[in-house]
Amino acid sequence: MSPRTRFADRAEQYARYRPDYPAAAIDAVLDGAASPDALTIADIGAGTGISSRMLADRGAAVLALEPNLPMILAAEVHSRVRFIAAGAEATSLRSCSVDLICCFQAFHWFEAETALEEFHRVLRPAGRLTLVWNQRDRTDPFTEAYSRVVHEFASQHPAEERKGVADPIFSTPRFRGAEVVSFPHAQALSFEAFIGRARSTSYLPSSGEAWEKLLARLTELHQQWRDERGEVRLGYRTEVYGAVRT
Repeated sequence: MSPRTRFADRAEQYARYRPDYPAAAIDAVLDGAASPDALTIADIGAGTGISSRMLADRGAAVLALEPNLPMILAAEVHSRVRFIAAGAEATSLRSCSVDLICCFQAFHWFEAETALEEFHRVLRPAGRLTLVWNQRDRTDPFTEAYSRVVHEFASQHPAEERKGVADPIFSTPRFRGAEVVSFPHAQALSFEAFIGRARSTSYLPSSGEAWEKLLARLTELHQQWRDERGEVRLGYRTEVYGAVRT
């Protein structure tokens, strides 16, 4: 499935059940930049705008680029967020027009070298690029149990492994000073939200016999691990990679 269309049938679940990002991670994204209300940020691969709204809540003007129309239509409106139907490799943005480019939970879907060339063109001199992922914290027992089920049904999809996805910003001549910081995060999920969270994952089955088998496993997992409120808690390490335009 093309990265530009693979979430088309999961936009509603994505908007409702994907996790947000910890405040400390947003702080790290904005670290070293001007006051947020003076920033123009391009959030590329914005999906349904989860990260775009968090940045806009800090006062920034956010251009949310997303090539998948159903994801845009599922996004909650925010006065400081403007959606643009475009992708990472051809943003349609003017050269040297933004202060900061962010890619939340998205860079692994891009053609890395082409995207980095485009980011370099769009950023102002010394502008900053940040790549952010919520990575499941497999030191947490429940999260590890969930990860094993996902891995079983993911058919060895590379997005599940997500190894070395940020490596290109450490080797490209277009950016310098690449570094990474990480922060703890968690998502409390009712049974409905837990199933919705799984259904928002593009490389997991969403119908047919494979989905029924996955649903049975997830139901068993939730019943085994739920707390007195009927919730389970997925643990994450939110990784923030940053580099500066050369």
